[in-house]
Amino acid sequence: MTLPPDFTLLQVVPELDTGGAEQTTIDVAQAVVRAGGKALVATRGGRMAARLESDGGRLAQMPVQSKNPLVMLGNAARLADLIRREKVSLVHARSRAPAFSALWAAQATDTPFVATYHGVYNAKSGLKRWYNAVMTRGDLVIANSDFTRDHVLKEHGLDPARIVSIPRGVDLARFNPGWVTPERIGALRAAWDAPERRDLTTFVLAARLTRIKGHATVIEAAQKLKAQGRTDFRILFAGDDQGRTDYRQELLAQISQAGLSEEIRLVGHCDDMPAAYMLADVALLSSIVPESFGRTAVEPQVMGRPVIASRLGGMTETVLPGETGWLVPPGDAEAWAGALKRALEAGPARLAAMGRTAANRARQLYSVDAMCAATLEAYERVLEARR
Repeated sequence: MTLPPDFTLLQVVPELDTGGAEQTTIDVAQAVVRAGGKALVATRGGRMAARLESDGGRLAQMPVQSKNPLVMLGNAARLADLIRREKVSLVHARSRAPAFSALWAAQATDTPFVATYHGVYNAKSGLKRWYNAVMTRGDLVIANSDFTRDHVLKEHGLDPARIVSIPRGVDLARFNPGWVTPERIGALRAAWDAPERRDLTTFVLAARLTRIKGHATVIEAAQKLKAQGRTDFRILFAGDDQGRTDYRQELLAQISQAGLSEEIRLVGHCDDMPAAYMLADVALLSSIVPESFGRTAVEPQVMGRPVIASRLGGMTETVLPGETGWLVPPGDAEAWAGALKRALEAGPARLAAMGRTAANRARQLYSVDAMCAATLEAYERVLEARR
């Protein structure tokens, strides 16, 4: 897509560490640069900042993650100065606290403002609903799934013409089984002490260590399987605790008490998720609250791996029960034990066939190129309306 001459995008995101919103920020910045524009990201920083800059984007480091009102006002002034100095064409906010500063700066400089509703934010009070509604106060709202779009329309009474659904995309070049060498898989096996064993089915749960990701449910389900005499499985939790050391210790204690130290392992943050999914036979996404999209249910499918996921939120759109994986009631350890057992009993040939179906479907529907093209079209729509 051709962008207007001298197009400059400013995205505002709390951190560039790990997660779906952060990855989408990087993807869209790269697409803007490729289309001949400039891409700025205002953020606290994080491990993905180097990737942004290597792709041709630029980092504007500031404490936009802060919810302190005085810091937020300072951020608004800093962003307004950046907008004027860099002649920013459009501001795109990707989180609520930074969205306030970004919206104020955009209004002060008469710059178009777009926000992506990346999650289904709970609102138990009028104040919280007002806080969440900052994401709907710009020229256009982008929802990252139809599930999220329906939630925003119901929660905020938004004009349907002011919201567009753009599913998150997966980088099909990076998540390509043909590019994952045996050496990469071998390196992970060594790092994770997970040697190849044909007598074991390997499950990988890729998620940061936080309670809402449902690790405890999977441990309890595995305990039920083992009580039935099944030990022909291995479960790897791949994810950073992000400072939640108490929760990490809680999981380790639960694993030990359940007698699952041989079957379940916490392997930490993983930079090579394509290889991680190739190492797995089945991927897990056991969230106990709705994922607005659930990229980690789509990435393994692109890699040809079926998924067992909670029957919640965006996963109900991305996983086809019995065809590309299984959907299970969230938090229900008995049901999760049943799903794990079905995957074990499916056998390698059936799992591989499901993986092929999953890959074909996911590659058609959820490419990062399609997401970026739709996002740039949304920008053009906003700019045209402003003209």
